[in-house]
This record gives sequence, structure tokens and C-alpha cells, in this order.
Amino acid sequence: MAKYFDENKKHAVAIIGSGFSGLSAAAYLAKAGCSVNIYEKNAEIGGRARQLIGNGYTFDMGPSWYWMPEVFENFFNDFGYKTSDFYELKQLDPGFTVVFGKNDVLNIPADYSALEDLFESIEPGSSKQLALFLDEAAYKYQTGMNKLVHKPGLSLMEFADWDLIKGAFKLQVFTSFSKHVRRFFKDQRLITLMEFPVLFLGAMPEETPALYSLMNYAGLKLGTWYPKDGFGKVIEGMQQVCEAQGVVFHPDSAVTHLKVNNKIITEISTKHEEIAYDGVIAAADYHHVEEKLLDTAYRNYDVNYWEKRVMAPSSLIFYLGVTCKIDKLEHHTLFFDADLKLHAQEIYKDPKWPTKPLFYVCCPSKSDDTVAPAGHENIFILMPLAPGVDDSEALREEYFDLIMERLEDYTGVAIRNALDYKKSYCVKDFKADYNSFKGNAYGLANTLMQTAHLKPSIKNKKINNLFYAGQLTVPGPGVPPSIISGKVSAQLLTKYLNNK
Repeated sequence: MAKYFDENKKHAVAIIGSGFSGLSAAAYLAKAGCSVNIYEKNAEIGGRARQLIGNGYTFDMGPSWYWMPEVFENFFNDFGYKTSDFYELKQLDPGFTVVFGKNDVLNIPADYSALEDLFESIEPGSSKQLALFLDEAAYKYQTGMNKLVHKPGLSLMEFADWDLIKGAFKLQVFTSFSKHVRRFFKDQRLITLMEFPVLFLGAMPEETPALYSLMNYAGLKLGTWYPKDGFGKVIEGMQQVCEAQGVVFHPDSAVTHLKVNNKIITEISTKHEEIAYDGVIAAADYHHVEEKLLDTAYRNYDVNYWEKRVMAPSSLIFYLGVTCKIDKLEHHTLFFDADLKLHAQEIYKDPKWPTKPLFYVCCPSKSDDTVAPAGHENIFILMPLAPGVDDSEALREEYFDLIMERLEDYTGVAIRNALDYKKSYCVKDFKADYNSFKGNAYGLANTLMQTAHLKPSIKNKKINNLFYAGQLTVPGPGVPPSIISGKVSAQLLTKYLNNK
């Protein structure tokens, strides 16, 4: 047991899962004086942010948008580091590109005055509307990031904060995002541009609180960034922070059971062994932990609860290596040359494979010559998809051809004839690799009834020393919220251990 525990530390803690929330929780617990072990079911550390390497290409398997850079900086600062100690950040310009048609393309500039000019060229007077919209969004962002996201959501009384009460109207929690955007803009392209982040938050714009215009502030004002060599470098940096404090990693070590005695987890089981711990943070899929690792009597929620949750989308993803350069692609390109509302309905209202899908293309080789051989392109294609739908190789190939026809028509390049690497990833893979509930890619939808204390609880209500972290609990889906989730859960477990 000596290889697992530091005898000079009072408490031993197990973390289940090594994604962003698990790494964050481990680092903060180790800093607080705990002996920490991370158990990861896969051979690689990083959860959804693992990298895929093949034929000279390096693909980020999951996250590719680096927004809210201060959250990453704050994490490393808490341990005496800077992001630049681990990776090089580059601001993208354009931050991203939106394709409405072959000759109808918006490049979203990094410079705000250029962004105002772009809006004005589309809809006269909209630059002033943009300023008003982003002023409101800035308040939501500052309030949300400084106050709301760090609350564990265990009680409504957490929100009995005078600043929050005063600003409740300005936060627009009960206002529809869709109606909010249309107060400011009339041109459908601008409306779509402002609504696009919501597609990944997990609900129709009509059912998402206007609070989430804070995402527009993050993307349009704070900028879109890229860590050189990809998101894998962020994971490596967080892993190094953990290891510097003595955290021990156990890859290929799926946790199979949590033994409970007198409302306390006393032991965790893996396929290799059974080990005693003083506390546990479950940073794996919440539903999987409840249904597969805990006996029925100790679960926060039953099957009916989970079936009623509104999940964010799953995804069909293709990782492609292309033997030529593709001039018309930028680092991030969103294809909105189809009906956003129809695609959203076919994710959230009438779950099915989409009739005419929107999709997103990431081409990091535009910004980074290390991720593809010289003269080649590295392409990641993502199509949002309803969670839980049937997933077969035949369907994947059908949609690959459908997407490629539109992409090849737009770029003028016969991409399918220039492939030297191809791998797909979809619902079955999310389930197999991450035990993901219904194969979701983005966690729980950010609807009003699944916000703050209405999300699955960060604390197990029947077990004193079990807490949860990640995209199915507070504060919600996305990389920055997951990092914060790990910190909040670590603080709660530290408080419990110190007071017991």
C-alpha cells in the first residue's frame, strides 16, 4: 500500500475519472494535504480530452474551443504556475467562421472594432445593438463566473446574496434566450451567430435562459484561443500539477464498486484490488456511478429521474488526415447552411438522425504545424446528434458522405480522394469509453429546470464522504465549468474530512 499513500498525510482520497474535473479535484485535494489517487478506466489520462495519434496526425478527441482563458489561468495560478509554463496560447483571428452558403460567409474577427464593422455591414445600426447586448452579457459573465459557478448548489440559501438579489432581473434567468437575441437583432445571420453556442448547451434557444448570453461575451469579447499542440497539452499541464503534489495515477483501472458502511464509503473496488479510503470524488459519469457502482439504497436518484433529464447532444465525429492543403477552411468553421431550428428539434423534440444537419469543422493545422505532416491538413468534423439514437457503421458512412458533399462543394477540394487517415466516433463510443449516459457528449442541458440547485447534487445525500464532479452536476457542461466543478467538490470534501 505504500506506493498509494503518503503516510505523512492525514487523509486518503480516491478520484474516479481523470478528465478536467477529476484532475482539478485531485490537485486541490492534494494541495489541502490529502494523499490522492486517481483511477481511470482508459489507458490514457484526460477523459474526453484525450488525443488520438495516427499516421503523423495528432487529433484532440473532444474539446477544441478554448474559451474563458482566465479559468485555466486561475487554476494554474492557484498552484504557483502560469499557463505559459505548460503550453503556448495563441488567439485566433478570425476567432471562427460561419458559413451560411457558398458565397455567404462571416469571419468573426478578434478585434472588436472590426466586429462592429462586420455587424454594421449586415444590419445598419446593429453595432450599437451589439454593444448593448454585450454590456448586458458582460454583467452576466462577471456575476456568473465570480459568484454563481462557485456555489455548490446544495441550498437555495446560497443565492441569498444581496448582489445577486439586486441583479436578479439583469441576469435574465427566466427570459428566453431566443426572445432576448431578437430584441437586439433582426437579420437571421446575426441571430444564428448569437444563438449558435446554445446548440451545444443542450436545449432549444427558446428554452435556454437568456443568462447564457454570457457565452457570447466569452466568445466575442474575450476571444477564441488555441493551445499549441492541442488540448492534450492542457491535460498534460494539469497532470504535472497533480504529480508535483504527489497525486498517483492508476490508468486502466476502472472502479467497479463502492463499499458503504454506516453512511461512509470505506473501500473502493477495481478490477485489480480493493482499497480503503477516507473520501471519494466521482468525476466519472454521474449516472454510471449511481447505477453501477453504488447499491440501490445509496443512490441520489432513481431510474425515472434520469429518464426525465434533458440531455445535451451526443455527436458524430470524424477524425480525418488529408494529404493536401484546404485554403477555404479556417481553424474553426461552423456550417449553418441548413435550418438551425429543424436540426435542434431533431435533437431535443423529436430525437432522430437529422434531416439536414448543421456541422462544425476544426482544422488545427491552420494554426499549428505540429498536428499534421507538412503539406497536409488535420480535420475534425462534428455533427450534433440526439443522445441515445441508434448508431451503426452504415449510418455513420451515410452521414459522412452527406457532410462531405457539402464540405467539398464549399472548399472546392475533393477531400475524400485525399484521405490518408479516417476514424469515426459516435454514440456507441461515448458509452464504451466514458460510460456516458445515453452516449451524450456534453452532459446535462442548461434548461431553467436544470440550473444551479436543480442539477444533480454535487453531494451524495446518503453517503457523507462521496461528492461528484463534472458535466452532469454544478456548474454544468464545458471545460471551464468542469475545472471549477472539480475545485468546488474538492473544497466540500476537504471541509468534511477536516471536520469529522
